[in-house]
Amino acid sequence: MPKVVFLPHEEFCPEGMVVEAEPGENLLEVAHNAGVEIHHACDCSCACTTCHVVIREGYDSLNESSEQEEDMLDKAWGLEIDSRLSCQCVVGTEDLVVEIPKYNLNHANEAAH
Repeated sequence: MPKVVFLPHEEFCPEGMVVEAEPGENLLEVAHNAGVEIHHACDCSCACTTCHVVIREGYDSLNESSEQEEDMLDKAWGLEIDSRLSCQCVVGTEDLVVEIPKYNLNHANEAAH
């Protein structure tokens, strides 16, 4: 089973975390099952950017992003080339290193969190 490393984040996992994931699992679910409570204002419908993450290692093992996800990511705070919406990422067979950005933008209330 691939390992997912969540890098330290002041709010969600101050000391970082390493968990195992099943290939085919949604990255947001992996995080939540491990107690890393990444926000997801749209209930995983790819309609916001609150679950934005940056994949520091293992990006190519994930499923391809959809056009809808790419359009939403264009609105994400701190967008990087390896950014994804964790609700849309499907874990592959390789280990991942995931960074949760310090801020995100919840378009439902248009305020930075």
